[in-house]
Amino acid sequence: MTDIIAAVEIPETAAVTEATEFLRETAGPLIFHHSRRVFLFGSLQARALGLRPDPELLYISAMFHDTGLSTPFSEVEQRFEVDGADHAYRFLIDHGFSKSAAEVVWTAIALHTTPGIPGRMGPEAAATNYGVLTDAIGWGLERLDGGRVDEIVAAHPRGQFKEGFLRAFVDGLKDRPDTTYGTVNADVLEHFIPGFRSPTMVERVMNAPWPN
Repeated sequence: MTDIIAAVEIPETAAVTEATEFLRETAGPLIFHHSRRVFLFGSLQARALGLRPDPELLYISAMFHDTGLSTPFSEVEQRFEVDGADHAYRFLIDHGFSKSAAEVVWTAIALHTTPGIPGRMGPEAAATNYGVLTDAIGWGLERLDGGRVDEIVAAHPRGQFKEGFLRAFVDGLKDRPDTTYGTVNADVLEHFIPGFRSPTMVERVMNAPWPN
């Protein structure tokens, strides 16, 4: 039976099934429900804006976009977005997808917290970013049908999302704070970790080992 939520069909493929089960097993309910909402909201926002992302690639992007917070893919200290992107890339290659398809998903995940750029990229990158923005900060909610929004939240409850989501960021980034430089993630650590302050661009330029 086809799974349809808020007039959005969940793709019925082996990769989608495995990605869903992977997230169920490795992430808590908050990130699982958030990731599914990202796919659903991203699909609705894309539809409203006339974008046509590949549903399967968008779904994989949504399922893996926050995996770097809880299951770092690389032993190299890097941004959690890149961890998640690398993880999704390897997942897709291992499941027989083309390199070009894997690169689309890599880009969507790597840029999903970067303001201003994903919307100028391909439809998958744009829709992933729009789904994240809708669920995290309510971006574009006024554009969506209220009944469909309610249906999504009923299927994937928010619970105490605001507090839990921010806590997931702190837990996932507190041991690699330097990776948050120049990103919105630094805001979270500066708010919740006493004494932490990310260096500014001005400080980095002024403290560079040049005489002038």
